[in-house]
This record gives sequence, structure tokens and C-alpha cells, in this order.
Amino acid sequence: MFDDVKEIIVETLGCAEDSVTMDANLFDELGADSLDAVELSLAIEEKIGVSIDQEAMVNIKTVGDIMDYIENAKN
Repeated sequence: MFDDVKEIIVETLGCAEDSVTMDANLFDELGADSLDAVELSLAIEEKIGVSIDQEAMVNIKTVGDIMDYIENAKN
């Protein structure tokens, strides 16, 4: 699952693949802005089948936060 999310982040943000770690901050380290966050949530919904609502997206700061959200949504 991490590899799928990593691929989505690299494609959406255009960041280096090796910079995408569980602790990487989407905004400070990977260069995302609010529009990128929306694009990320749409890409995750399309490719993984988990919808991240906008209220939840406000609290997602790291790659690990995305992984936690996906895990919780699938349970």
C-alpha cells in the first residue's frame, strides 16, 4: 500500500521518490500546497478507492497520516 501512495505523491507533487517517507511533511518537505492536497485526495480515491474528505485533509500533514487514514477507512 505504501508503494501505491508513494507513487501517487511523486506523480502529483513532482517530488523525488526517495524524499517520500512516512515522516515526510507534505507541505514543508514535499512542497504541496492546498490545491495539491485536493489533487492528492482525488488521486488516492481514484487509485486506491478511499475517499479523503476535506475536513480530514486539514489534519493530514505527513505521508504517515495518509497511510493511517487509509488503514482506518478500510477497516
